[in-house]
Amino acid sequence: MRVQLLTHTPDPEQVVAAAARLCYSASSIDQLLAKSRNDREVLLRKILELGHLSVLEHATFSFGAEGISRACSHQLVRHRIASYSQQSQRYVAHQERFEAVTPETITARPELAERYHRLLDEIHTVYTELLAADIPAEDARFVLPNAAATKIVISMNGRELLHFFSLRCCRRAQWEIRALAIEMLRAVRPVAPLLFGQAGPGCLRGACPEGTMTCGEIGAVRQEFSKL
Repeated sequence: MRVQLLTHTPDPEQVVAAAARLCYSASSIDQLLAKSRNDREVLLRKILELGHLSVLEHATFSFGAEGISRACSHQLVRHRIASYSQQSQRYVAHQERFEAVTPETITARPELAERYHRLLDEIHTVYTELLAADIPAEDARFVLPNAAATKIVISMNGRELLHFFSLRCCRRAQWEIRALAIEMLRAVRPVAPLLFGQAGPGCLRGACPEGTMTCGEIGAVRQEFSKL
């Protein structure tokens, strides 16, 4: 898996802080933007503490991700307040062997891993035979598995990113999308440390929101994200 931050709103924290001030000030835009960094930090910490997160929607972040499975991307696109551009299996035919993701639980069982990769080999053989027989790629792709790797560009605003991180950085999230979320968080923290310094699963900011389904390791989770 490879994740990179492609682009983002220039100085996202300044934009968010200016939007927050505008709601309660008669000052001009230029005056709002001219506030000191210390003023900005105090204000951003306050709006995050109070949960007044609508102003975070003015900052957007775009990521490129590759080497994730179709199983992962199917989960990802359930987050609807976002934009996605995904590599098409209709227009991009895998003449070479298609890349696939193998879960560690399968890798750890050599006899099952061997069967898994034999199945992938068979799928690739059938897929290339269909293409060779002039079956359109949009139809040949029907045999491709959820394990098939994909590439995708993801754009989210700051508020949706916080929501995404709270759900998908949780240890109860599926392992692959959790890894994706953590890499996305790792990418945005340097450019907006005040907005995302405390971002992550809900248990970083209080009791575990999973209730009886908790992983029971809040201390370990908090330590993990403090070192991210």
